[in-house]
Amino acid sequence: MKTTSLPATPDTPSNLPAVTVVEISDPTAVGQTIGLIDQDVVQLKSKPLRARRIVVRLGTAFVLFHSTNLAVRTRTRLHVDFVAYTAFAPQAIGTVNGLPVGPDRVLASMPGVEVEIVVAAGYESVAFLMPPDDIRAHLRGRHREDEFRLPDGVELITPSPAAARGLYRWGRRLTDLAARQPEVFDVPQTQSAAQVELLENLLATLRSAVQVESTPHDLTRQAHSRLVQIAEDYALSHTAERLFVTDLCEAAGVSERTLQYAFKELMGMTPVAYLTRLRLHRVRQALRAATHASTTVTKEALRWGFWHFGDFSRAYKDCFGELPSDTLRRPPDAKE
Repeated sequence: MKTTSLPATPDTPSNLPAVTVVEISDPTAVGQTIGLIDQDVVQLKSKPLRARRIVVRLGTAFVLFHSTNLAVRTRTRLHVDFVAYTAFAPQAIGTVNGLPVGPDRVLASMPGVEVEIVVAAGYESVAFLMPPDDIRAHLRGRHREDEFRLPDGVELITPSPAAARGLYRWGRRLTDLAARQPEVFDVPQTQSAAQVELLENLLATLRSAVQVESTPHDLTRQAHSRLVQIAEDYALSHTAERLFVTDLCEAAGVSERTLQYAFKELMGMTPVAYLTRLRLHRVRQALRAATHASTTVTKEALRWGFWHFGDFSRAYKDCFGELPSDTLRRPPDAKE
């Protein structure tokens, strides 16, 4: 798992408003809606996407609610100076780097480490972001440094079921209130009180965590997740070349059967079908950022390996609900 330090963006963190609510219908616009994380999303079903993100700023901490009506793949990386703990809704189904997530797990991740998350339709989660030094300071003040440590990269923690459910419910209540009454969180005293509750709930949840050994199936899924990421990275870095499944097998160092099984298990589709969908998303990103004067649909389709324009247009419309020419035709401001 690679670790990369990322520069802070202009929106990170104090310039963000106290409450931000974003309704997302375009997976290629997800990364533009928040300055705290880098996020690349691919929807895995050709239906209208309805996702939601609520961001609440509590002093130096943040609470993020996410939901999606479709199965999606996200590759997410925190910006510097935050550690994130994510709790999951009772109905949440998915994997993090191949490991299963659910209401009895909490995902812990440090800044700069990319994590691949694949979730089913109806997924909801709440993430709690805090500066690592804040957590360390409280642990030192309570003489609890030896009880538990901050995550090493990305880890799935298993707290007591009651603690995990309680952490999620607390975050969901807070983000629901923020969406209904955002003015409440413009008050410094509200932010301060909620930040105290966040820290106490989080430390209590972590205190209840137990060590769980990975099963052979867990280890297999982790290995399959790495294969999928290797194949995806290879495909994206060789867009100008003819690309066969043979090339993906050689890049990942596995047989075709193993690669097919890994994609089917994690993404629910074959390598060819998934990479076609990924390339559709890349074309859409290019068209959203362009104007008629700077590019054409044909140019971008060819750049991403689509040569049968009738099939490409149909697949694009099935996935995004509009023709590629419609995407390019809209002025840049209307594409955000």
